[in-house]
Amino acid sequence: MSEIHPNEVYTTKEAEELLKVSNSTMKRLLKSGLLRANKVGKQYRILGHELLRVVSPEVDKKATDLFQKVKMKTIEKTKDW
Repeated sequence: MSEIHPNEVYTTKEAEELLKVSNSTMKRLLKSGLLRANKVGKQYRILGHELLRVVSPEVDKKATDLFQKVKMKTIEKTKDW
């Protein structure tokens, strides 16, 4: 089983394989706004963070909270530089 990396950028094909959904389901997720993506040229790019949010909101929240803690500690340590 492949692992979804929060900071990785995925194509729709890669996202389909990770989520194990069909192309039509992927289109529905994108069109309905359930899965947010950026359009680059004529293709969509999806952040791993978005895939995690769709698959498991709890895991996404934990990852976001951890990131925010690290960010705040870094800001606190480096503010006097």
